[in-house]
Amino acid sequence: FAGCSSHILTPQERLDVATKLAQSNALKTRTFTTSTFDIYAYQKTFTCKYEMSVYIEGDGLSWITSSRISKNPTPFNPMALKLMVQDNSTCKIYLARPCQYVQNKLCDESYWTNARFSPKVIQTYEQILDTLAEKSEIKQFKLYGFSGGGTVATLLAAKRKDIQQLVTIAGNLDIDFWTKKNYLTPLTGSLNPANFSQELSSIKQLHLIGTEDNVIDKSVFNSYKRHFKNTQNIHSLSFSGYSHSCCWDKKWREILQDIESFK
Repeated sequence: FAGCSSHILTPQERLDVATKLAQSNALKTRTFTTSTFDIYAYQKTFTCKYEMSVYIEGDGLSWITSSRISKNPTPFNPMALKLMVQDNSTCKIYLARPCQYVQNKLCDESYWTNARFSPKVIQTYEQILDTLAEKSEIKQFKLYGFSGGGTVATLLAAKRKDIQQLVTIAGNLDIDFWTKKNYLTPLTGSLNPANFSQELSSIKQLHLIGTEDNVIDKSVFNSYKRHFKNTQNIHSLSFSGYSHSCCWDKKWREILQDIESFK
């Protein structure tokens, strides 16, 4: 990626990519204002009842190179949105991460680097789900999180009683193990999903892993799973030839059928 950094899409161009995809799939735009961050979203319909599928975006453009932090984390490849549009559910929503697509006074680089999974970030999504549950009469949620969005989804599931199913795609489930394994700076200020095994043990979980994923490989999931005394609800599926960003959006409708079989 560093070799391509001579021309990185501007934040507006990255927004245009998402907007074009959303418009071509008849999605409606909305922004959630919480006590912390404003979160950009796309939704199929505002009149939902009972159950909703929630897709949470990955970390986006957090870094320009291994030593240069991005000034704007808006993704140039919005994978969670690409997955969400293929979901045939009527009641579904895409949630960006803090400071993606929109900016507010709390936005600084810590929230897409070391504090990307901070309590304040998770509180943001708790408030959004509370709003959806109240305004749309939602009783339960299915959470789908890509990459760092899987980390957010898992931490969110640990805080709530209305999560029917948790699905992560190339999710970073044990950030302490991941940073040590890859000789990375610890994500100080972030919560680690692996530390919430007691709260998560009753949640039905399916974690999707690419066999060619060199960013977050299966050892991260294995480390996460070792934290659980009861692993009855902890499942994984490996996909041959898939890497971190390829090729989840190519056969997502088929993958959703596999996910349904685990219910």
